[in-house]
Amino acid sequence: MSQAGRALAHAFDTGALAPQRAFFLRAELAPFRDIDAEQSFRPEFLRLGRAGWSVVPRLERGGYALGQVLLTKHKEENFANVARGWSLLAEGGTLVCTGSNDDGAASLERHVGKAFGLDGQLSKFHCRVFWLTRGARRPPDYWQALARLQPVGDGTWLSQPGIFSWDRIDDGSALLARHLPDDLAGHVADFGCGWGYIAREALARAPGIARIDLIDAEHLAIEAARANVADPRASFHWLDLVQEAAPATYDAILCNPPFHAGRAAEPGLGQNIITAAARALRPGGRLFLVANRGLPYEPQLKANFGSFETLADNNKFRVSRAVR
Repeated sequence: MSQAGRALAHAFDTGALAPQRAFFLRAELAPFRDIDAEQSFRPEFLRLGRAGWSVVPRLERGGYALGQVLLTKHKEENFANVARGWSLLAEGGTLVCTGSNDDGAASLERHVGKAFGLDGQLSKFHCRVFWLTRGARRPPDYWQALARLQPVGDGTWLSQPGIFSWDRIDDGSALLARHLPDDLAGHVADFGCGWGYIAREALARAPGIARIDLIDAEHLAIEAARANVADPRASFHWLDLVQEAAPATYDAILCNPPFHAGRAAEPGLGQNIITAAARALRPGGRLFLVANRGLPYEPQLKANFGSFETLADNNKFRVSRAVR
């Protein structure tokens, strides 16, 4: 349990908040019972399911007397989740928010207080817990807009907070797209597809692609990718490729791997994705990878592939091609 989760539990343990039938957005394991959890990040979703929680990637039905939002370090995502949490409450229901001071919870508390007014707050474990009642005041229009897909980039793409580089085309992904060959063919996958940019660019460039699997551990990304890649060759898979097997064996895999877990950079996540890609490629299959050039991925490529080479290096990102 995170420090923010401990602070939230403390608010209930001390009687500052009374337990009721509730929902929990961005849920994590906590000492609560009889709660409906929403968790769109696949590893945490699986963890909650194994612990016996009632968990879904997205809650749709409202009318709750109590809601809880675990804040993240991303301001726009928090605005969106507060707006969604408010919409899931019954009139007069209570929404409780908690987050780490290091992630800007105090600043968000001020924004939420200005928008709604607060009923109370407490500080514990270097975290903030604050709560409000659903009354006549509504979330700002901007917050409500952030809670649904909206145009980004050149306006032909849709995305939403909670996805990597949600509001712009990531420089690394753009570099990879520019160096994809036009001879991609057969069954292809995009590991960590985000909102679908690389996959759509590959489909436009390489008519020989027969099928492409877009795979991501973030359900919000899969929702956006479905909206952005309207192609009958595309299929979409919400999977944690570190824990779960890829759905097929591929002729080529495209990848801009994640390397962050929470606040900390963990190159091991990207290394695990590289290993998963090697397992999922047929002999002779190709991996096209972009990553921050300072990440230690070359030993992983050497250990898992017959050969690899650098296709591009702009001193910030490196594009590599590896052959199984």
